[in-house]
Amino acid sequence: MTILITGTSAGIGFTLANYLGKKGHTVYGLSRKNADSTYFKTIATDITDNAQVQNAVKEILKTENRIDVLINNAGMGMVGAVEDSTQEEILKLFNLNLVGSVQMMSAVLPKMREQKSGKIINISSIGSEMGLPFRGFYSASKSALDKVTESIRYEVSPWNIQVCALHLGDIKTNIAENRVRTKVSEPYQKTFEKIYAIMNSHVDEGTEPLEVAAYIEKLLEKKSWKAHFYFGKFGQKIGIPLKWILAQNFYENLMRKYNKMD
Repeated sequence: MTILITGTSAGIGFTLANYLGKKGHTVYGLSRKNADSTYFKTIATDITDNAQVQNAVKEILKTENRIDVLINNAGMGMVGAVEDSTQEEILKLFNLNLVGSVQMMSAVLPKMREQKSGKIINISSIGSEMGLPFRGFYSASKSALDKVTESIRYEVSPWNIQVCALHLGDIKTNIAENRVRTKVSEPYQKTFEKIYAIMNSHVDEGTEPLEVAAYIEKLLEKKSWKAHFYFGKFGQKIGIPLKWILAQNFYENLMRKYNKMD
């Protein structure tokens, strides 16, 4: 298959592109920084710039006669109190996590319609299903991507194009280095620092990116997709059904304990 993956300079994207390239697929990685790998080709692309996105896809179609898969992996985290977040920070986050992914889908869909087939995976987060303390806008950006994914599934289904959101738990990557971190004001400082340390420890103890790559390989082999798939440790995945089963106040108290806010 011909596979496009965004955010391949490091972390999950780099591991995934290498993994699928080794399996014999033709893989193109779109990221701002070039990746050093013999298993996939990097096209330097800022996916928040639609002109760059369109040019990258055109370049790929000069040598490839089809695009089978798009994996929207590029994204960033954001931490800090809702009250302290600035317009600039919020727009930067949504521009990458939502708008960039939409621009990528818009660029590949004409070819997928022409070939009457295609698969798109939007990498989301288990945290998109709930508002996380001091990660409100990250949860919101991924939740927005989820709803766009649900909507576009209806729109592209006549051409045998499948789209899903893959919700990941904490993965052991360097995501902390690239997060937008707001300036935290004094009223929130003590609680934030405690939660931030817990947040980073969860990432350090997270699932290996190679396990994510193996899961995505199996997902690509499925004939039909649901709108949402979930991959991560049980303690994180269980939070989703609990949110709908439990009384709201009881669930919030569980979340406070999980984040050691009590």
